[in-house]
Amino acid sequence: MKEQGILFILSGPSGVGKGTVRKQLFNQDPNLKYSISMTTREPRIGEKDGIDYFYRSREHFKDLIKKDAFIEHAQYVNNYYGTPKEYVENMLSLGHDVFLEIEVQGALQVKQNYEKGIFIFLLPPSLEDLKTRILRRGTESEQLVLDRLSEARKEIEMMEEYDYVVVNDNVHHAVDKIKSIIQSEHCKRERVAKQYKQLLEVE
Repeated sequence: MKEQGILFILSGPSGVGKGTVRKQLFNQDPNLKYSISMTTREPRIGEKDGIDYFYRSREHFKDLIKKDAFIEHAQYVNNYYGTPKEYVENMLSLGHDVFLEIEVQGALQVKQNYEKGIFIFLLPPSLEDLKTRILRRGTESEQLVLDRLSEARKEIEMMEEYDYVVVNDNVHHAVDKIKSIIQSEHCKRERVAKQYKQLLEVE
């Protein structure tokens, strides 16, 4: 009997390293599926449509909101972000674990709409470290860096809404901790008991 997949939500302040951690995690676990988010922001250097994000116009995005096509959607620093609903539901039904890598606003919206999700907050070692990471990108203006740091302070205060907190002081260590979380969730009594109850009913 195929086990239903689990929806994991990886979230945290912009610049904390969500993308780097998620990519390394996926290299080590082929069962994970990444739900590509949709956004109205412009692609950064090296990013590709359909791989990093689905890049769409504001008009297109707003039309999809009206059609209830997202598990979540949020406006962050003047751009929209959203998670397409159909892909997530299909992958979970096939037994794949699905990872959403999204901003904090979106994660809290998922929590309202999908109670069974497992929420992981990726925390920077310090705000100074976060500032250094954002500056290292070289893609944001000075004002945008300040805006992101201000937003990060607010987001860290929302940490209590999450199931797990992982400090990203080292990518390898952060990935190992998240792998342990995945294994732990699959071994939870209520999840295993539900599977075997269905097997007994069949017999």
